[in-house]
Amino acid sequence: MKIRDITHIDFTQLIEQHQNHQIPLEDNPFRMLSTRWCQLFEHARLLHSQGQEFSELDSEILETDIGTWDVYENLRVPLDVPLTDELHTAVLTEAEYQGKQVELNKPKRGGSKKFYVYVKNPRTGNVKKISFGDTSGLSVKLRDPKARASFAARHRCEQATDKTKASYWSCRLPRYKKALGLSGGGTWW
Repeated sequence: MKIRDITHIDFTQLIEQHQNHQIPLEDNPFRMLSTRWCQLFEHARLLHSQGQEFSELDSEILETDIGTWDVYENLRVPLDVPLTDELHTAVLTEAEYQGKQVELNKPKRGGSKKFYVYVKNPRTGNVKKISFGDTSGLSVKLRDPKARASFAARHRCEQATDKTKASYWSCRLPRYKKALGLSGGGTWW
């Protein structure tokens, strides 16, 4: 999708194009955290509040504060910004785990299970490696709404808030589908 006239953007038309081609709003042509990126989400949130239909994934995102800013400790900070490859260098820090430099909060394929991620334990300050995912040959079923709902119910995804637990990362796999080479979409809950 090319934007020729960058001085005037019809966000309603852009959002319609995303919906017609089933492209998630996250995959828009604007640089993350730019003014236009924030305006797109603000406009989409307005349309969503007025009753316009969006995909399940877009609806979930629009119910957050994505694209809005607030002040924290005298700094202007973005709210509810998904951590992507584009942002991880700016937001995430590197840490040392068993003598090697690792990226925090960025799931990868491999390890003792299907996926792994390094996180910093907020209580101890130590870096911890979390392995998660089935190793018996089952596949991740992001495209199947019934399987997603069943997974979310079984694993109590709405209550999984501790980043140092495998359940937190398993419940949030769709957020990292591109980085992990997964296809499909949707959310667990």
